[in-house]
Amino acid sequence: PCSGHFEPGQLVAIMGPSGCGKSTLLDMLAMKKTSPFDGEVLVNGHARDPALFRRIAAYVGQEDCMPSHWKVREALEFNANLKRQPNSEGSSRKKVGDFIDSLLEAFGLTGVADTYIGGAQVRGISGGQRRRVTLARGVAAKASILFCDEPTSGLSATDAELCVKALRVVAKRMNVLVLVVIHQPRKEVAKLFDTLVLLTSNPGRMAYFGPMAQAPPYISACGYPIPDHVNPTDLYLDLLTPGAELDVSDALVAAFAERQKPELAKIVDEAFAGRGQTAKEMLIAAHEQQGMQGQGVRFGAYAVPFHAQLRMLLPRKVRTTLRNPAAIGMQILMPTVMGVVLGTVFQGIGKASFSGPQMQFVFILLTMLSLQSLPLMPVLIEERTFMKHETSERLYMESAHILATMLVTVPLSLIGAASQTLIIYAFAGLPSEFLPTILGWTLLLFFMFDALFQFVAAVAPDGEQAMTMATPWLVVFMLFNGVVVTKATAPIFLHWVFEISPTSYALQAIVLRMTESSGGENNFYVKSMGFQSGQDMQGIAVILCMTILLRLMHVLALRFLNNIQK
Repeated sequence: PCSGHFEPGQLVAIMGPSGCGKSTLLDMLAMKKTSPFDGEVLVNGHARDPALFRRIAAYVGQEDCMPSHWKVREALEFNANLKRQPNSEGSSRKKVGDFIDSLLEAFGLTGVADTYIGGAQVRGISGGQRRRVTLARGVAAKASILFCDEPTSGLSATDAELCVKALRVVAKRMNVLVLVVIHQPRKEVAKLFDTLVLLTSNPGRMAYFGPMAQAPPYISACGYPIPDHVNPTDLYLDLLTPGAELDVSDALVAAFAERQKPELAKIVDEAFAGRGQTAKEMLIAAHEQQGMQGQGVRFGAYAVPFHAQLRMLLPRKVRTTLRNPAAIGMQILMPTVMGVVLGTVFQGIGKASFSGPQMQFVFILLTMLSLQSLPLMPVLIEERTFMKHETSERLYMESAHILATMLVTVPLSLIGAASQTLIIYAFAGLPSEFLPTILGWTLLLFFMFDALFQFVAAVAPDGEQAMTMATPWLVVFMLFNGVVVTKATAPIFLHWVFEISPTSYALQAIVLRMTESSGGENNFYVKSMGFQSGQDMQGIAVILCMTILLRLMHVLALRFLNNIQK
């Protein structure tokens, strides 16, 4: 078991060999551990409040999960606005802007404040700068405790030093307790820390807890002097790695139990006796310190109400979508081009009497509209990834993310679907009397399949599995639509599939309307397909019910599935 006490304004390094439990300890302290564990974590002598702890603490993980077309300043403003108390004063926006400017300066990001975050496909800031943006977002929450899991991993020595220097500035200027899991920093970086916690593995045990500056003399006093011109942190890991050539982990653990543990237990007891503010009192104090007037302090998991969350999420979604040419092309340009191509193929088909070619035309039209939202699944899965990280910090609710996404993606896809339908319709030369029927059923199908693909994207772990999961639904609905497999030819025990197939209802309604207009010509052909009149309302009800059900399952899947496991 590990025990200890940290004061505000400290920059703490948690170090040790791989497998010693550094990240596990940090996750336990940060209330991020999803697997069960024993122990107690106190804040100012009080047990952690599950509802309010994430309001006073922020966690920065090992991954930089942010939209590629986001700008640096926007990322910091996003966290600052969602973590601060709502304020009705006009000066609030200026205060936030001044605070963001100070953060950009502290983390060395002023020169790239208006540059894209970037990613694998988008050119943006460097990896070191992206890491500093992630750290700055954690600080932007104005938390009293900041947890950082290996913030320097994968960075150059210079970038790593810049990150730790920025964290030290934050700890001292804002009186924030900053706990950092760090593997093996160079000497200049190690000196920036106030406190050092040394762990060893097999199993995770504590070997040192105290000031960073006193660690070298302590290790020397235990009989393991640090040679000149040697990085002390390198030696610490050599001494604490079980099985290594210099392994003395058991001896250092025994020395800790004898030399430090009794004194540390006294410090913990004294800190427990002198209880400080509760999480609720800390929020009230922060509210008063910022001079906020108007609305009172919000006590709950989220600092701002739902409408304020949506007010931040919706502009972000709009901006990142408009800045991404691929997103616009996928939802509007591609359907328009496909409409022209298919319209050319079926040009003038509406002028002939109803027969097989017209049936194929309707089938292809409905099939293309059904697939309209399929290419969006990888994009939705990518957005889900950073949504999970942000909602784990209680920045906003999952429902706010879903609504913001739908308010942008659905209208864009709807414009593409409507454009494609109208272009094909115009090329085909069909009478205008068919337009309400064809457009109405195609848009009904669009909404239903859009809900299906968004649900699959919420359930599937990645893009490949999403395509695998969506394929059976598409195959069944495309087969049992009255053309490929008809009611007349399908086995009796499979007739129930037609009752739930949206494409079957849509195709049947359109074909019967076109046949009726042609005066019943080729009516025998339609009857051979097994189509039945009078099922339009049933079809509309089935499609609407399926759409609503899929939307509800979409919300539940985003809320409960694919959560971050630690």
